[in-house]
Amino acid sequence: MRTNDVKVFSGSSNKELATKIAHELGIELGDAKVVRFKDGEVYVKLNETVRGDTVLVVQSTSEPVNENLMELLVFIDALKRASAKEIIAVMPYYGYARQDRKASPREPITAKLVANLLTTAGATRVITMDLHAQQIQGFFDIPVDHMKALPILAKYFLDKGFTGDDIVVVSPDVGGVKRARGLASWLDCKIAIIDKRRPKPNESEVMNIIGEIDGKIAIFIDDMIDTAGTITNGAQAVMDRGAKEVYACCTHAVFSGPAIDRLQESPLKEVVISDSIQLSEDKRIDKVTILSVSKLFSEGIRRVINNESLSSLFVKQK
Repeated sequence: MRTNDVKVFSGSSNKELATKIAHELGIELGDAKVVRFKDGEVYVKLNETVRGDTVLVVQSTSEPVNENLMELLVFIDALKRASAKEIIAVMPYYGYARQDRKASPREPITAKLVANLLTTAGATRVITMDLHAQQIQGFFDIPVDHMKALPILAKYFLDKGFTGDDIVVVSPDVGGVKRARGLASWLDCKIAIIDKRRPKPNESEVMNIIGEIDGKIAIFIDDMIDTAGTITNGAQAVMDRGAKEVYACCTHAVFSGPAIDRLQESPLKEVVISDSIQLSEDKRIDKVTILSVSKLFSEGIRRVINNESLSSLFVKQK
């Protein structure tokens, strides 16, 4: 990859991942200062020239979502005004992705608003991972490269020997069936589906389980775990139905509110996540295994810059 006119900067939300990505690309992390004034305003100062360069800004818009989003917008504006040739927003986690439609009257579509803000700020491309709804790509009028953590998660379970008829991949809801089928394809096993009802946001109630669970090792897969109510309720339900063991995996470990306590007290043997969101030390409990997506992102970035195809990165090798 040409590196003489490519630079990688990091916002403050996930500097650990940004540093790993830059290292994988063989590039030093760009020199920039991010300051928050007493009244909460964000200030970004670039300490090196970016004129005519292709610049990547790594920033997950995770908690605190609004602060990290605003910081990314200010970063992009600074780069645009410094005459960067191309500005690529690398967003391992895209906040507001769950507000992707009007589920009831008089609601916003905030995922579209965020897309507009990024484009207006000056981003020329977005690289993100495992959007809550893939149609969000269509909210942008600039290119969006959609990465998938599935190969990394699948390889982890394959290395543990989890494949074949003893395994069942469980979708925590009907909307996640495609994701479950993807993992099941890698593990060469069947799927099951939790049919649930959600009385209000961040609360779920297990209603029924579709599929064979008895005597099998169950692996839940979802794009994110937020308060962990869905996953832990589902884990208890499959254990009650005779599952031998239960695991969970997801790309984005939001882990808000009572999530850690719920995971700790649940029958889940292991929770496998990616580092798309930087997890604080108090949330790194023994049950949680973190897999890095730095190599996947660095290879994706290399291919984008070299105008090569990305799709082969996510295909199961025969």
